[in-house]
Amino acid sequence: MTKDRVLIFDTTLRDGEQSPGATMTHEEKLEIAELLDEMGVDIIEAGFPIASEGDFRAVSEISQRSASATICGLARANYKDIDRCWEAVKSARSPRIHTFIGTSPLHRAIPNLDMDQMAERIHDTVTHARNLCDNVQWSPMDATRTETDYLCRVVEIAIKAGATTINIPDTVGYTAPRESADLIRMLLNRVPGADSIVFATHCHNDLGMATANALAAVEGGARQIECTINGLGERAGNTALEEVVMALKVRGDIMPYATGIDTTKIMNISRRVATVSGFPVQFNKAIVGKNAFAHESGIHQDGMLKNAETFEIMRPTDIGLADTSLVMGKHSGRAALRAKLKELGFELADNQLNDVFVRFKDLADRKKEVYDDDLIALVRQNDAVADYLRLKDLRVVCGTRGPQTAELVLEIDGVDKSVTAKGDGPVDATFNAVKALFKHKARLQLYQVNAVTEGTDAQATVSVRLEEGGHIATGQSADTDTVVASAKAYINALNRLIVRRERSAPGEDIKGVSYKDVD
Repeated sequence: MTKDRVLIFDTTLRDGEQSPGATMTHEEKLEIAELLDEMGVDIIEAGFPIASEGDFRAVSEISQRSASATICGLARANYKDIDRCWEAVKSARSPRIHTFIGTSPLHRAIPNLDMDQMAERIHDTVTHARNLCDNVQWSPMDATRTETDYLCRVVEIAIKAGATTINIPDTVGYTAPRESADLIRMLLNRVPGADSIVFATHCHNDLGMATANALAAVEGGARQIECTINGLGERAGNTALEEVVMALKVRGDIMPYATGIDTTKIMNISRRVATVSGFPVQFNKAIVGKNAFAHESGIHQDGMLKNAETFEIMRPTDIGLADTSLVMGKHSGRAALRAKLKELGFELADNQLNDVFVRFKDLADRKKEVYDDDLIALVRQNDAVADYLRLKDLRVVCGTRGPQTAELVLEIDGVDKSVTAKGDGPVDATFNAVKALFKHKARLQLYQVNAVTEGTDAQATVSVRLEEGGHIATGQSADTDTVVASAKAYINALNRLIVRRERSAPGEDIKGVSYKDVD
């Protein structure tokens, strides 16, 4: 690895999936892993194998399929976790075990270990991992709140035990850029053997500084950035892959570091992750937001017409977007749709394209012109999470008096069932009808409606978040009929909850350190 090369470690499938409601199906995980591999990600953290049979199976299959990337699994600091992790990743072309333990005073108290006991556990577990795999990463969880002397001590122990990468997590998004850089420099200067391994940075965005902290750590000597697509992750999320990669690309004059990422694939994977996770990208999100290359100010528009560089520091084509003159309507064919979607950053397989094409034709019959955002909404609906529940027919009767009525036909596990229900408004009546046919105790946490485009015939995108028994699932759908979109989103969220129910329970905790405590 040359001095100016920065490795990109993507943890969308592990840390990103820990976002409440962001559960992905097995097939979706395989698809995202393939896109990450094709994009040039160096290391893919595919999951936490001990957490469930589903996680183990996903990590194992991703390991078998990987063409280029190193495949990594996460393991807590015990032999059982590490053995299970190795079983999952050992078939990879390039496997890695990532083991961790919380080292700050707050985290040491969880397993009730004193400094010496924890140091001994770190030595033993890293040694065990290295005996299984030549590529071992070790993380002191909550490193940025760990005493400096103790952090140096345990990092040295991990290196001597065989760790080849030391990750320094800012687990709660507490640190600031200058501290992030100084911490890496301090470890490189004080810890014997530090120059023989790779230091990584893993930042959370609780104070909005994840990208800045990650780039500062690189300035300090880190040569691996841990990140997720769209900044997905627990609480405020993780460092966004697209932000650090494009920052290094655009500002190579002051940050002369290279990555192996094909940036033209960013938009495609960003939109796909948004779809399968159920987490839409905010309009003004850096790099991949809807407004990232939009200009409304008259001064900005005038400058753009004369020279795009006046108000754009990167080109849309750099991330996989392209200007287009194709106008889509009911007479457009499959080839035109494929070309248009490719310009929008989507490369769909034939079966996916066929499904979107059917929806496109249906929408084009109801709208004179199908806008780019309409097509994006259609692709995001192309999300076969599970088909245990499926909307077959819905008729809603509304009026200014009394409760509204919903007549619903719902396919449940292949069998059509129907019911009529009342509610305080058409959406409430529809949700009550779903509940009557499919009994559940899920609580509605979020119901949100956004117009995809302008006009009275615009599609509405509806987001629904449900919670049941500690499980959270998000569903999305779009339709020119807001009530239909609401029903589909609600059913989509229920299907995701069903998937979560079927996942095996997490593995045995280490004295209270659970799956959700992992970072």
